[in-house]
Amino acid sequence: MATPTLTLETDPAARDIERLGQGLTEHSLAFTAGPGFAPIAVFARDAEGELVGGISGFINWTWLQINLFWISDDLRRQSLGSQLIAMLESAAIERGCTDAHLDTFSYQARPFYEARGYELFATLDDYPRGQQRFFLRKHLTAQPHD
Repeated sequence: MATPTLTLETDPAARDIERLGQGLTEHSLAFTAGPGFAPIAVFARDAEGELVGGISGFINWTWLQINLFWISDDLRRQSLGSQLIAMLESAAIERGCTDAHLDTFSYQARPFYEARGYELFATLDDYPRGQQRFFLRKHLTAQPHD
C-alpha cells in the first residue's frame, strides 16, 4: 500500500466524518457485538415550528451519551430543561440504556444535572482558561408514569 496523503481540513465533509464512524464501528464490532452511536434527540418548538430548545446525543450500546443541550434564554427556568432530559433518558431506557454520561462547563449547568442524579467523575481545569470542564454520569432507572 502506498503512503497516504495527509490533509488538514477545518470544514470536513459530512461523508468523511461518517466514514470515520463506520470504520470505527467495523473495528469495534469484535468487542461490542453491535454498533453504537445511534443518534437520538428531543426538540422543543414554538407555535411557528421554530426550534427553541432541545437535547441530543447518541446511544452507545447500554449508555446514553448527551452531547448538546440548549434552551432559548426566555424559556429557561420554566421546567422545559427537566422535561427534555427526562424524555431523552426515558427513550434511552426504552432502548436498553442503563447509564448516561455528559460533560458541562463551570459557567454552565452542573447544578442542574446534579439535581437530576448526575454525579461528577472527572474534572479538567483551565478548559477554557480560568474555567473547568466537568464530566458527569448517572445510572438510569425507569421512572413510574403518571
